[in-house]
Amino acid sequence: MKIIDMMGKVCPMPVLEARKVLADQSITAVQISVDNIAAVRNLEKMANGLGYEFSFSEIAKNAYEVVICADKNSVPVTQGTLGGETSSNGLVVLIGSDKMGQGTEELGKILIKGFIYSLSELPTPPQHVIFLNSGVYLTCSGSNATEDLKSLADKGAKVLSCGTCLNFYGLTEGLVVGEIANMYEVTEIISAASKIMNI
Repeated sequence: MKIIDMMGKVCPMPVLEARKVLADQSITAVQISVDNIAAVRNLEKMANGLGYEFSFSEIAKNAYEVVICADKNSVPVTQGTLGGETSSNGLVVLIGSDKMGQGTEELGKILIKGFIYSLSELPTPPQHVIFLNSGVYLTCSGSNATEDLKSLADKGAKVLSCGTCLNFYGLTEGLVVGEIANMYEVTEIISAASKIMNI
């Protein structure tokens, strides 16, 4: 088993390093040390997408050991998208703040809620809505936008929140809409998008 230390390494480094190791056909298992649960979840998503076995243990506060086992004979490691779900031919909306525009915070929060509601009312919803930086507050408990985001998700939009951002703001356990994404996945989505709206 190959052991790699990713303690202190930010997204998407743990995922990228694990993928590099697993691409070596002589290695059937890798153990990755990470320091946050968002990294654990991103590694789990990668493993599930590739059809590999996944397990983890919390060995101390802010210290996790992840083990990914690959059966090279039945499921080859493939390059490209995680889980085969990150290609995008439609609109990708990037939301990087929990408010919209410059000016008073109160107005900015009213505007961003209205914008998300408007997205949910489009005849064809965006393919992905990605939340970065303080935008991740909008996908967590306490946000007044979660119902509109659930409506968007029900209509087929994939709602993603940056795992590093959730971890930075202490919101990982408060996520109520959508999934956690890593920056590698976000980069793949953006690079494949035909239209990008950056808010």
